[in-house]
Formats: sequence, structure tokens, C-alpha cells
Amino acid sequence: MNQHHAPSAFGVPGAPVRSGVPEHGRVPKYYAVKARLAVLVDELGEGGALPTERDLAVRYEVSRETVRQALRELLLEGRLRRQGRNTVVAGPKLEQPLSLASYTEGVRRQGRRPGRGIVSLDRFPCPDALAPEVGVEPGAPVWHMERVLLADDERVGLESTYVSEARVPRLDSDFDPDSSFYAYLRDRLGITFGDADERIETVLATPREALLIGTPPALPMLLLHRVSRDREGRPLERVRTLYRGDRFSFTTHLGRQD
Repeated sequence: MNQHHAPSAFGVPGAPVRSGVPEHGRVPKYYAVKARLAVLVDELGEGGALPTERDLAVRYEVSRETVRQALRELLLEGRLRRQGRNTVVAGPKLEQPLSLASYTEGVRRQGRRPGRGIVSLDRFPCPDALAPEVGVEPGAPVWHMERVLLADDERVGLESTYVSEARVPRLDSDFDPDSSFYAYLRDRLGITFGDADERIETVLATPREALLIGTPPALPMLLLHRVSRDREGRPLERVRTLYRGDRFSFTTHLGRQD
């Protein structure tokens, strides 16, 4: 079977022509600009500032709206990011393993500095639906801890953790909210994770979530729901984590099952 390749004007030389080109074969004007911008992004390198929309429109002989659409897609894909009034080349996405390793461990493995900023820490009577997931009777006190996730001081996500007060009685006084909750459970309380169920979906952040993370409300997010158990199989925590779709990808290792 013959492989058709796109001319370099429409992207990286040798890339499949079908990448983004509709069946009728006419390349949308914004997509041609996007492909040329992708080459410019590679030339500038991480942190490099792009010319203004006006300058790009003049350079590529298109309207500013065409340039804006091309930039918008590159921003959503995580190739670019906003820095004040400038648009700059983003670094590679953070790869978070789908495992019982904590966010802190995953970010450190990539040479980045993890951090968390506390939003709230509340205690309330456990609702019926949450009770079996944290191993308590309905109405028993549970903690809800909400934290903004940071990587090198960049806000990249929002984490909500629910855990029984009986399992973690001094969470409000003994725990540093900027540190790893998993390390606290293991090192201070002797609680070791056994297994977990996790579900991933794509969502749009609510206006409140977008404000806390510092993103536009229209930015796609990756939402992870996790219910964890300890080594004895007892329910331990329920976590809802929202990750920026333009800054994260997830990895896992798959083994063959005979």
C-alpha cells in the first residue's frame, strides 16, 4: 500500500497527509497556519515567545482570526501556554502513572518540583453515598481536603480527598497540606495502600475550578475518580482529581493475560 506524505509546508516532513486534512482534500486555512506554527514552535523551543497575532497574520498573509484559531488549537493541545500577555512554547506534558504512587512521586520522577496549595479542610457528617467508599456509617465524621496541585509553582490540577476522621483523627493539626498525603499515612500512621479502583473521563472545569486552577473554563480536563483500600482490604479514601488536559498525559504498563 502506498503511503502519501504531506509537503513540509503543512507540518513535519514525512507526516501522513491525512493528519487533519478532510476527505475532500482541501486544507483549511487555519490548519495550514497551525502546521507552520508547529514548525515555529519547534524552532523556538521551550519558553520561547511567539510573535503577536498581528505579526503572525502579516507573516502568513491571513486574518488575525485565522491565526487565533490556529493558536487556540495549539494551546488546547498543550504545545503553547499563556504567560502574562505573551504566548510561549510549553514544555513537555507531565506523565502521571496510573498506579498507587502519589502525585508527588510521579512529578518528582520527571525532575519537576511538586507542591500543593490548600484550598479548604472541612469535617462533616458522611453522606449515605460516600459512606461505603470511606468505610464508615452514614453520618460519621469525614474529612474533605481540597488542594491545588502544583508543578514548579505552575497550577496544574485540583484534588479533593475524602477520608474517615476515625482513620486520620488529627489531619487538621498533624499534616502539612503541602506534602504527600500517602507519605503521611504510611510514615506517621502506618497505613499502607493495598489496591484501588480508578475511572478516568474528560470534562470541562466549572467556573470555580477553572478559577482555582487558573485556566479558561473551556479548557478540557482529565478527571480521575479513585477509591482506595488498605492492605487488609478496608476502604480508605475517595479522591477526585482534576488535571489540566493540556499539561498531563497518563501512562500505564499492560501485561498479557493468557
